[in-house]
Amino acid sequence: MIELILDPFKYDFMIRSLITAFASGAMLSILGPFAINRNMGFMADAMAHATLPIIAVGVFLGFSISELGVPAAILIAIFLGIIIKNTNVGEDTAIGIIFSSFFALGFVLISLLNVTINLEDLLFGQILAVSTSDVYIVVSLLTIVFLIVIVYFKQLLFYSFDPIGAEVKGLNTTFLNYLFLILLSIAIVGSLQTVGIILVLSMLIIPAAAAKLVTDTFVTSIKVSVLFGVVSSITGLYLSYFLNLPSGPSMSLVATTIFVLAFLSNKIRKKGSLATVTIS
Repeated sequence: MIELILDPFKYDFMIRSLITAFASGAMLSILGPFAINRNMGFMADAMAHATLPIIAVGVFLGFSISELGVPAAILIAIFLGIIIKNTNVGEDTAIGIIFSSFFALGFVLISLLNVTINLEDLLFGQILAVSTSDVYIVVSLLTIVFLIVIVYFKQLLFYSFDPIGAEVKGLNTTFLNYLFLILLSIAIVGSLQTVGIILVLSMLIIPAAAAKLVTDTFVTSIKVSVLFGVVSSITGLYLSYFLNLPSGPSMSLVATTIFVLAFLSNKIRKKGSLATVTIS
């Protein structure tokens, strides 16, 4: 058993991949509970798809996906925030328009600029190809996200549960909204090489949803979400290594398995509580 666990550490590319998987899993799942609480799943998906034209232009100019992380994240977050705030068509409609149009624009730019991008890797991730500089960038992004969440935790928590109340209390809700959008974009862009555009939403939402089913407080749900996210990423990578499976989908399926187990555990716990109440 120990030999199986240590076997991937024989290879430098697997060590880089494991560190990146850990960082990406933790980074997404820290923000997942906030995203679920604010019903931002569709928004996060739109952010992931909106990265495609920026990636196309960046690769054309000679940058890697990881190097584009922070600038792309800030541009996407600010643009989405402005569009949603200043349109009268409804938030979901605006997000849907951005989602489809930016994704289409990305493919058009890839064709026009004759950019060499492996679309399968971009859509579903290719963590085994991460470089040493990619590892440093993703770990740095995790550190940034973690520190900002700690510093602004109370404000983000208040705004997440009661945006109107937060505004009444004098909090700068516009700043908090854009801050969270930027953090979310950073986490998404920083994780694209791990799980890809299509599956990044699953690693943001599923661990957080599973944690919500088995915890009673928001703070605990964040801790458990991070645990589930990291376990999903690392286990998925191990499955990919030993069974020759695609890494991104493997991570997503492990996260889904954890969610199913959490769902069943929640049902059993509720039945047990109901039986106790009935007997008493």
